Amino acid sequence: MTHTESRTQRDRMVFAADQLSKRFDECVALDQVTCSVPRGRVVGLIGRNGSGKTTLLRCLQGLAAPTAGRATTFGVDGMALVDADLARIGVVHQANRFVPWMSGRSHLDFVRSFYERWDRERERRLVDAFELDLRQRIGSMSPGSVQKLAILTATCHHPEAILLDEPAAALDPPSREALYATLFDLLREDEPAIIISSHQLDDIERSVDWILCLERGRVVRDEALDALQERYARWRVLPLPDGSPDGALKGNLREPWIKSAIVEDRGALLVVEDAETKREAFESRHGVTVDSQPLRLAEMFKVWMDERPSDDRPRRDAVAAPKGSQR
Repeated sequence: MTHTESRTQRDRMVFAADQLSKRFDECVALDQVTCSVPRGRVVGLIGRNGSGKTTLLRCLQGLAAPTAGRATTFGVDGMALVDADLARIGVVHQANRFVPWMSGRSHLDFVRSFYERWDRERERRLVDAFELDLRQRIGSMSPGSVQKLAILTATCHHPEAILLDEPAAALDPPSREALYATLFDLLREDEPAIIISSHQLDDIERSVDWILCLERGRVVRDEALDALQERYARWRVLPLPDGSPDGALKGNLREPWIKSAIVEDRGALLVVEDAETKREAFESRHGVTVDSQPLRLAEMFKVWMDERPSDDRPRRDAVAAPKGSQR
């Protein structure tokens, strides 16, 4: 890699964490997390409750100071971000705290006054797409309407970095469609880096190109979604007609890359890793034919969670948590 190419990559890097750890008293929220997000990438940040997703987002925007390691946005430590840096970021929080006596219209007018690049045309399009009544006071809005207002607040100033914490949790199906259509428009127009933290894995799967999965504060997966979809598969396994005389499967299906198996005398349903590289030898060894189907993200997530040893605990060496502390 040339010096120019290396510098170009650095210039495109928006979010980065380097051995990032965060502890709240005896609770280890993040444990040596290392990841990076360049411009134009849409990351699905997934994990169970308490896995560290929201803490990671807070560190990246300077709302939580790391216990160890670094969290940077635009190459600047999160805690050192200044107004000019923050103006390049759009954030939708899991719980939005707007002034309840303001109308939606007065709220947007107030927020717009802080941004030179506020796009009134984008604002109008989103108000129409979300069917949002800006005459209503925020305190009388439904949770879904407040969430729509938060999305407008976070995206109408052409941000280069967008952090979304459960952005669709309170939205009805048409509004969720409008949200993800908005994200595609943003990518086309501005090419921002986007991190979406959500438990709605079906929405994540059709909206992102990268998966960052946390479990107990650690990185479990940090990889392109299409690579994961190629690696994992569901196999329907059937004996060949000229195989076992009684039509049963030959041998035990105990290969280590088989992540789960429902086996019957005349067939099996398997969830497998490294699917394409293993298929031919597997069919030959067991005298079977394999019908392979891609695995959904929700099914991959279950595999990753099942891989965690039952006695697993967050490592405490990086943050020197007291002996015996747990998540």
